[in-house]
Amino acid sequence: MTKQSRRDTHPAKSSKAPAAHGKPTLGSLIRALRARNGWTLKEMSERTGIPFSTLSKVEHDRLTLTYDKLVQLGERLNLRMSELFAETDELASPPVMARRSIGSVDNAVAVQTPNYAYHYLFPELRKKGMIPIVTRILAKSLEEFGPLVRHSGEEWMYVISGAIEVHTEFYEAVRLEAGQAIYLDSAMGHAYLLAPGCKEAMVVGACANAGADQAQTLMDLAHAGIPSGL
Repeated sequence: MTKQSRRDTHPAKSSKAPAAHGKPTLGSLIRALRARNGWTLKEMSERTGIPFSTLSKVEHDRLTLTYDKLVQLGERLNLRMSELFAETDELASPPVMARRSIGSVDNAVAVQTPNYAYHYLFPELRKKGMIPIVTRILAKSLEEFGPLVRHSGEEWMYVISGAIEVHTEFYEAVRLEAGQAIYLDSAMGHAYLLAPGCKEAMVVGACANAGADQAQTLMDLAHAGIPSGL
């Protein structure tokens, strides 16, 4: 097993307490996933390629995974990202048609990394064709961000407030102001940064994965993962 990059996992913010009043966290969802399958931490580590100690810290909300690592976890376990972010009682429900859900950042799964503060919306829904995310952009430069992120699928992002700078490996960097949006191939290296002179920016968007069973539904993204390019 290769040594895991420090950018693949990030310490959870100490001010963030584990799930209160039933609010899901990444740790509680992964712990529930492992319990449903009857896996020990060691078995889950072997299946996902993520170190035992890392999984233990994630389950106890002392560490988060970047988006691309969440994607790796889902691919290794043959799960949609939406299934990773679905709560236990919903996972037992049969597929539904013409469904709907009302969400907010208050009941989203919150994940904090050095580059982004994510809120994964509608965690109660299973087999979503996309992963809706509200994200606060944190990194100010490519040096601070680190290597460009790549993962399968496509994504779009709409700037709610502030301004961002989008870097991709095949195009010049572009500045997006509030009210502007971008659609891109997620397999292309990319990074979302705060635009020069901007202290805070929020975006909303969605990621979809071109997975093997796309004929039935677009598979959700993942870092993530959870890392973090979006």
